[in-house]
Amino acid sequence: MLRMAHAAARMAIVLLLSFLSNSTAFQPFSLRLIGSKLTVTTMASNESSALASSSAIGFIGLGIMGQGMAARLLSEGVAGSTEKPLVVWNRTASKCSDLAKLFPDKTIIVKNTPKEVVQACGITYSILSTPQVAKEVFHAAETGTLAGVGPGKSIVDCATLAETTMQEMEQAVIDKGGRFLEAPVSGSKGPAAQGTLIFLCAGNKDLFDEIKNTGLQAMGKASHLFSEEVGAGTRAKLIVNSLMGTMLAALGEGLALAESVGLDANKMVEVIGQGAIANPMFSLKGPKMVVKDHAPNFPLKHAHKDMALACDMAKKANVEYSVMESAEKLYRNARKDEALGVADEDFSAVYEQIKKKQRT
Repeated sequence: MLRMAHAAARMAIVLLLSFLSNSTAFQPFSLRLIGSKLTVTTMASNESSALASSSAIGFIGLGIMGQGMAARLLSEGVAGSTEKPLVVWNRTASKCSDLAKLFPDKTIIVKNTPKEVVQACGITYSILSTPQVAKEVFHAAETGTLAGVGPGKSIVDCATLAETTMQEMEQAVIDKGGRFLEAPVSGSKGPAAQGTLIFLCAGNKDLFDEIKNTGLQAMGKASHLFSEEVGAGTRAKLIVNSLMGTMLAALGEGLALAESVGLDANKMVEVIGQGAIANPMFSLKGPKMVVKDHAPNFPLKHAHKDMALACDMAKKANVEYSVMESAEKLYRNARKDEALGVADEDFSAVYEQIKKKQRT
């Protein structure tokens, strides 16, 4: 009977969110499921001031990375209590219901717009999938993140964007009396869920110090402040991701060569893991690449975006980057190849482009 009650309550959550997400306008609400009792509390817009802006934590973007990161804030007790709720927004409303179902005993408040999230919170984290989406959500005149910024508001952006974009966002936040920290993350879906991301930060040092041992610690295993000038964190992230992409492309070429000369690719993965070039990424991705398992943890299209940005950065710095440029070309071709269809797959799918090139 108890299981049936839980199932019914959870179904009610899904149906409610489905109805509300298809409505042209709906009230912000919070969900709590304790035992078999579901409580839905709607909030008028003027009630947002009742949330202590210094205590409520905001999160914008519950995609591949954001879902795991927000979950860590809840599971580690940084947010989700009645006194310190987690206030969320996502373009696809069902992602909010997914998070609520995972944490039925936590206070999670869903807002209509990013603006309302920022208005309700002292500190708001944001991680959106692409530079275009990040800029659109941030700058939307009536509903965007910036529209909610004012004195006492802090924005922590964890996406990987162009350096100039981060700097423009920081200046816009400062101009409205807020604080800004760029905090792109090194890590993918697994580390996000496990709380083992690495934050590569730059910007407001006071804000960094405030969240280093709370939010950042809950979501990651390390946090680095490179500079108080925004842009340094993005530069660090692009270097890390371009190196990571190049390494995986090199592994793909090695495995493809092994297979083409009659060697067992799985045996080669084992050999590689026993020597000086052993590393966690090869151990994780190698066996999956051999069996064409490219379930997305870090989509190839996002990996290519970062590699392209890194190559642009290298050109501006006038440094040798030819090896990584060659890898970037492999990812670019894989992303554009509609017949191959791997743009939304894990970046390990560059292996399929390498093997296709071998066959032609």
